[in-house]
Formats: sequence, structure tokens, C-alpha cells
Amino acid sequence: MALAFLLAAILGLLVVKAVLFQLRNPSSPPCIRGWIPWFGAAFQFGKAPLEFIEQARSKHGPVFTIFALGKRYTFVTDEEGAEVFFKSEDLNFEQAVQQAVKNAVSVPAEAFYQNHGNLYSMLKGKMAPSNLHMFTGTLCKELYEHMTHLGTEGTGDLNDLVRHVMYPAVVETLFGKGICPTGQSEIKEFEEHFQKYDEDFEYASQMPECFLRNWSKSKTWLLKLFEKVVLDAERTNPSETTSKTLLQHLLDNLQGRHLAPNYSLLMLWASQANAIPIAFWTLVFILAYPSIYKKIMEDLASVFGKAGKDKIDVSEEDLKKLPFMKWCTLEAIRLRSPGAITKKVVNPVRIQDRWKEANLEKNAFLDSFVAFGGGKHQCPGRWFAIMEIQLFIVLFLYRYEFVLLDAVPKESPLHLVGTQQPMAPFRVQYKCRKDSY
Repeated sequence: MALAFLLAAILGLLVVKAVLFQLRNPSSPPCIRGWIPWFGAAFQFGKAPLEFIEQARSKHGPVFTIFALGKRYTFVTDEEGAEVFFKSEDLNFEQAVQQAVKNAVSVPAEAFYQNHGNLYSMLKGKMAPSNLHMFTGTLCKELYEHMTHLGTEGTGDLNDLVRHVMYPAVVETLFGKGICPTGQSEIKEFEEHFQKYDEDFEYASQMPECFLRNWSKSKTWLLKLFEKVVLDAERTNPSETTSKTLLQHLLDNLQGRHLAPNYSLLMLWASQANAIPIAFWTLVFILAYPSIYKKIMEDLASVFGKAGKDKIDVSEEDLKKLPFMKWCTLEAIRLRSPGAITKKVVNPVRIQDRWKEANLEKNAFLDSFVAFGGGKHQCPGRWFAIMEIQLFIVLFLYRYEFVLLDAVPKESPLHLVGTQQPMAPFRVQYKCRKDSY
């Protein structure tokens, strides 16, 4: 979801990252090389990529190159450069991400080029705004079911609470009920491997697997698990198109049966890696600002009645009546997905709400909002990702009231791609609202 959601947006290529393989010439941007052959500036860059980029931008200007791990990475950090980045025919998306996909899920180049266009088109069609209604009912039901597992009250890290509800609900919506591990008794080992896989995904997609042995072990474990997942999905694959899960549609369109576990793992990672942390940050910002929280709760009451009164079924039409919540979600993406544009205010200035200027009814973002990529390779699941986050937040805030136990955590500077994770816990006390459920 940067809420990068399915295969085409696998690395969430943002404004700040353009991968260009070119020979050095006098007109090339300044190049930061480091002093170790082949590794180049990889160590310095890897410690805190976002801080490194900001320092390089300050020193070398808006366009600069970093030499690392035997490759040249050119970063474009101004809006004019972004226009070229997304529209120039001299830049190629598939060639940029093919090696990363090979490293991450062991899909060879030939198979990647053979499948990418067809799978992207299929996912874009199945997850288009006009088809979201096919997911909303099931997802609402699954979110409510797994939310009840949190009980009527408790204390916990909000990031964990979000993950414990969203992960199984989204997986069972996209993969099918019982296909992936979601039960309390079977999920612990899976979570350990998946979290390790997700944590080092960015590094592993760019460097040899031998440097990340623990990540490699988790990848192998997950691929083995997905051999069974694929068999179960194929065994239950219905003949009627409208009854198929998104995973079954993927399997039907995949060329190369032996790669089904690899693409299934890729689909799982893409469905989880950014949507869950963005849901977390959206909730953090809503709860931390009383005026925003009050506005959200007033909007919920206007659509569903007094919060906590009874169980609600949320439709796509209901979500359209909550534009302020969508603005909050998009603002959380803007704030916590790398690629920020910053200016210093030297005199008081009055600005309108930035999301009022976006025509979201026609599914158009602001011109400078590129968290989902741009051009013909925008993330095909971006509308599903926004919908699932909104739906979760509606149900979560409608069911529970919260007491914040920690200050808003700072975001981690360690990852360039995708959504930044919190650097510290954000604990909350939660309790079902009076007369709730």
C-alpha cells in the first residue's frame, strides 16, 4: 500500500528512488561512492536510508547517485524530476524490479517477464473501484469476528492489536477461509517467520541471500508452507468465476505451476506489509488529536447512530459518507511513507485542507501524492488498501474507547521502501463502549 498492495508495486517505487544502470559521464549527477570496492556506500546508507538521503540532498542537490553493492542508484527528490521519472519511456519498471523479485521470492527473470503483465492486468481489474463491493461484506464480517478475540477490554501495544485483527481478516478475504494459518494455536511459528521475512524484505531484495541467513531460513519455511496453501486453494477452486478468491484468480492466470508458492508468498507480503502499519499510524494520529477524534466520532454517529449501540455492517456506500476518515488515512500515508516534500515556514500562512482539493469520487489523488507510485505501474490494489484501512478503523473506533498510555512514537528511519514502522510501543487501554455488542 507505498501502501503498495499487490505484485506490480512490489517495491513501492517512490519519487525518491530511481534505479538507473549507467556509465559515469560528465553530465551524470554527483555520485556518492564510499571507499570499499563493490560495497561502496552500502554500509552508511543501510544504517538509516532516509537520513542518508536527506544529508545527500542537502549536500549534492535534488538529484544524486549512490554506488552500493555494485550498482548505481540515482535518487530524484524534486517534483520536476518526478514527472520525468513516472512518464519517461527511457525508464523501465520491469527491469528495475525483476532482480528484487528474484531475490525476495525466487522467481527467475524469464518467468517474471512472462507473468508480470498478465498478473498486473488481472489484479488491476479484480481490485478496481467498481469491484470493491465484492470484498467489503466478507472483509467486514472477518474484521468483526477477529476483533471479538480481543475481548471486551484489555491493554496492549496498538500495533499488535491492529495486526492481530487485520492480518487474519484480510488473509481470509483474499486467500479464502482456512487456507493460510490464522488460528490462535497455529499462528505463532508462522508470525515469527513472516515478521522476520517482512522486517528484512527490503535489504534481502537488494543483496545476496547469503548475507541474511535468518531471513533466508524464514523465506524457505514460508515457501514450504505455501506449497500446502496452493494445494488447498487449487483443491477448493470453484468453476464459477464470481466464487473464486483473489488467490485462485492468481493461480488461474499464472504460467508455471511450480512457481505458485512463490507468487502466493509475494501476494501475502504485498497484502500485509504496508496496509497494517498505515492502519496503525492512522489510528495513532486520530487518537492523539482530540479535535480529530471528536470529528471522526461525530461522523460515525451520523452514519451508524451512537457508537457502541449495536453491531454494524459497513458497506462501500457507508464509507463514501465518511470522507474525513479517508483524508486522515491518506494523510497518514503521506506522513509515514518515505518521499516527503518539506519546506520551512518563514511567515504565517493559511492553507486549505489538502485532501479537499483531490477528486476522490473520481479516484484521483493530488498531483504530488506518489505513495502508490505513478504512471502506468501504479499499485493495482491501492483502492482495496484504502478501503480495508477505513473499514477496520470504523469498526475499531465504533466498538472500543481508548486511553493512551504512551506518547506518539517516532517513525523508524531504517527503511526507504514502504511504510515506516514505529520505533517504540504505543500502548493503549481499550474497553467496549457501554451497551456494545
